[in-house]
Amino acid sequence: MIRVQHIAEMDATEYRRLMRRAGADVQRVLPQVQLIMEAVRDRGDAAIREFSARFDGVQLQDLRVSRAEITAARQQVSPALVESLERARENIERFHRQQLPQEQMHELQPGVRTGRFWRPIEKVGLYAPGGKAPYPSTVLMLGVPALVAGCQERILCIPPTPDGSLPAAMLVAADLLGITDIFKIGGAQAIAAMAFGTETVPQVYKLFGPGSIYVVAAKIWAASAGLPLAIDCP
Repeated sequence: MIRVQHIAEMDATEYRRLMRRAGADVQRVLPQVQLIMEAVRDRGDAAIREFSARFDGVQLQDLRVSRAEITAARQQVSPALVESLERARENIERFHRQQLPQEQMHELQPGVRTGRFWRPIEKVGLYAPGGKAPYPSTVLMLGVPALVAGCQERILCIPPTPDGSLPAAMLVAADLLGITDIFKIGGAQAIAAMAFGTETVPQVYKLFGPGSIYVVAAKIWAASAGLPLAIDCP
């Protein structure tokens, strides 16, 4: 059996060693990530297609997922899995609706009122990693909070497979959330596309989602590039 060590059980030396390693990994890939970010900024969709061919081994004509592809994904996924995704969506949504902040207004004196207002981010970028296995759970964990918050535009990027498709379960999960702006883009080029915007991909105001060290480095680079952009966390 494999024992998973809880962070509270680590001594200070081990913790610092792990943190240094993560930071070193980011620094190692930053030069390459910077080239990708700048290329997408300067050449948009053309650069994305080049990097998709180089890193994902796929030649893409259409970066955006079509309605026909989503319909086909629905037909590939079993009713039992759809039911599980719907139940998961309901549970996640119930949890996050309990966290919605309440607006507060107070009258300090006649004619003087103060308060706190909460407004959703208008455009958010969601990155759900692909790879050896589909992660519909990641789509739900990112997409449901954005839906509950009331974000008007939710942009989702998922790395394509070599045949240019996306995992059916992930497309179904996105469809259950009403996400229509879905793109077949992975890695640092996906972060660049959402950070800068391209001919096809809208620019967003905040990025969310896990990924490889290249995705992490791209998010950090984008957040420090002087853009009107925030990230969830590196």
